[in-house]
Amino acid sequence: MARVDAKELPALLRAIEVYEGRQLTRLAMKLMALTFVRTSELICARWEEFDIEARRWSIPAVRMKMKSPHIVPLSLQAIDVLQLLDEISDDDKLVFPGEQDSKKPMSNMTILKALERMGYKGRMTGHGFRGVASTILHELGYNHDHIELQLAHAPRNEVSAAYNHALYLEPRAKMMQDWADYLDKTKRGGKVLAFTGTA
Repeated sequence: MARVDAKELPALLRAIEVYEGRQLTRLAMKLMALTFVRTSELICARWEEFDIEARRWSIPAVRMKMKSPHIVPLSLQAIDVLQLLDEISDDDKLVFPGEQDSKKPMSNMTILKALERMGYKGRMTGHGFRGVASTILHELGYNHDHIELQLAHAPRNEVSAAYNHALYLEPRAKMMQDWADYLDKTKRGGKVLAFTGTA
């Protein structure tokens, strides 16, 4: 999967901020960068899966590639994006309704086409946000198991899946907030301080 490297990330984040297409698409790209879920997991998101107060997104097993439930701790920045989505949303079920048919989720090509219009054809995909996050978080010293859990690279074994469902939520929540802060600093072009990698 095509993806930018860490040096190209600031320009991409700034391009997303000024994206002139559909607001829903811009916010989808922002949330994808912050959560690095799979494209299908993002575009089919339902409002009932989000617990804003607990800052948690619980994706049911039926929507996951590995067929086990997945918890995404939400950073303050992700909550801000969700609140903006709530303000512009006319749908009480789908977070990202389709443009042609609002009863269906956004097309899985929407984010890819938006990235192409921004000049990233062949250089970045929606899935690419996962690779970028994984590479940078590993380089910054974050725990491999925590990163893998957040990427939902979970074993198919049912016992392991049940055990992993809520595993390491606290350090993962810290890692996701640190990641969002890192993206903010990167986007602004300021000096990014290395994480301690304790999460």
